[in-house]
Amino acid sequence: MGTTAAQYLQQFDAGRRANLAETTAGTLRLDIRGDGCTDHWYLTVADQHVQINRSADDADLVVRADRTIFDQMANGEMHLATALLRNELVVQGDLRLLTLLRRIFPGPAGARHPRELGRAALEGRAAVDDRGVRP
Repeated sequence: MGTTAAQYLQQFDAGRRANLAETTAGTLRLDIRGDGCTDHWYLTVADQHVQINRSADDADLVVRADRTIFDQMANGEMHLATALLRNELVVQGDLRLLTLLRRIFPGPAGARHPRELGRAALEGRAAVDDRGVRP
């Protein structure tokens, strides 16, 4: 296995995140269970910035799961929605903030945004002439 969730969160760049909506703000607490204890990570999101620290303070959204689930999410091996549908994540609070978590953790290796695929398809069509033949 690659990076653990703890390593990923410790190394997280607190700089501007263009993939986060400018108007979205809130706090999230990740409760990562494993080895008989629970690690708490507190994320504050505002103005497209994410600050992460270790705290068990109350948050707008609390997400609980086993360490293996968070580790898989940190490596892009598990999508947040998949974990939710499998009942491997427990969430409590403002569910609108769940999309932030999906954007904070990486996607699968080699994944491309749907807009990129659409642009590539349009470029492929543009390369076809009037007779339907590619030059």
